[in-house]
Amino acid sequence: MKNIVVTGSLAFDYIMDFPGVFGDHIMPDKIHQLNVSFLVDTLEKQRGGTAGNIAYNLALLKSSSSIFAAAGNDFNEYAIFLKQNGIDTSNIEIIKDKPTASAFIMTDKNDNQISAFYPGAMRETPSLSLKGIQTDFAIISPNDPKAMVKFAKEATEKNIPYMMDPGMQLPVLNASDLTDMVLGAHILIGNDYEIDLLKKKSSLSEKDLFEQKVEILITTLGANGSQIKTKGETFAIKPAKPKEVVDPTGAGDAYRAGFMAGFLRGLDVKTCGQMGSVAASFAIEKYGTQQHHFTIQTFQDRYVQAFGDMIELEK
Repeated sequence: MKNIVVTGSLAFDYIMDFPGVFGDHIMPDKIHQLNVSFLVDTLEKQRGGTAGNIAYNLALLKSSSSIFAAAGNDFNEYAIFLKQNGIDTSNIEIIKDKPTASAFIMTDKNDNQISAFYPGAMRETPSLSLKGIQTDFAIISPNDPKAMVKFAKEATEKNIPYMMDPGMQLPVLNASDLTDMVLGAHILIGNDYEIDLLKKKSSLSEKDLFEQKVEILITTLGANGSQIKTKGETFAIKPAKPKEVVDPTGAGDAYRAGFMAGFLRGLDVKTCGQMGSVAASFAIEKYGTQQHHFTIQTFQDRYVQAFGDMIELEK
C-alpha cells in the first residue's frame, strides 16, 4: 500500500460542552462590544491537532502514514500513543523550549463551535522542509500558514501529489499564496463555508480549479453528508448514521482519513467519500478526536449498513 505523509498541527484539545445555544446569549445590536461568558458542563483534555487526528484514523484503517510536524516539550505521552497505534513519528520535530499547541473548543447543543488556538511549538513548523521526505502522497492540513505555503511549494517541486485542506487558516492566507496552493493540489477539501470563502478570496471558479491540477473537489456538509466533484461527475454522499452524537469535534479529520484510506487503495471516488462518511460517524460518538476506535470489520459492517454495498479493506 502507498505511504502518505500528513502535515498539520499537533495539539492538545480542551473540549467544552455548553448546554444552551450561543445565539441566545448574544445581542445582535451589541455585537460591536461583545462581552459574553458561557458556563460549560464538561471540560476534557484530549490529544488532537489536524495531523494527529488524520494519522490516527488512517492507522485505524490500516493505512501507513507518517506525521510531519512540530511538537513541544510536553509531547512525550502523546508520541508514545501514536507509536503504539503504528504511526511513524520519526518526522516530528520536538521544540524543547516551547509547549505543544493547544486548542480550546466550546460546542453548544446545536453543534455550533467557538474556538481559540495557541500555536506554541507549531510556530517553528516553517523551519521544517519536505525536501528530504520520501512519500507517495501528502496531506497539507491547517498548520502555521507559512509552513502550509512552503510545504505546498515543496510538494509541487518534488512532484508529490497532495490534498489541500486550508481550513481554519483561510482568513489569514493571502490571495496569491492561497491560489498557488490550491492550483497545485490534486485534491481540494473544505466545508461549504470554507469552499465559498476560498472561491471568493482567490477569485477561482470550479472551472478554473479543474483546468489546473485539481482532480477532486470535496465539500463537506456536516450532518448533510458531503459532495464530491470531479472533472466529469458529481456525487452526493449521504452521512453514515452513528450510534449516538456525542461530540462533532474531529469528524472532519476522520472524514479526510477515511477518504484517503480508500483513495490510496485505488478505490473509486464515490466509495472513498462513503468511507469518509463512515469514519466520521465513529468520531462523533466519543468526546475528543482520538477517543473512538473501530476495527476493519466493524468499519466494513457500518459501511454496509449505511450504503448497502460490501467493501473489502483487508488487502
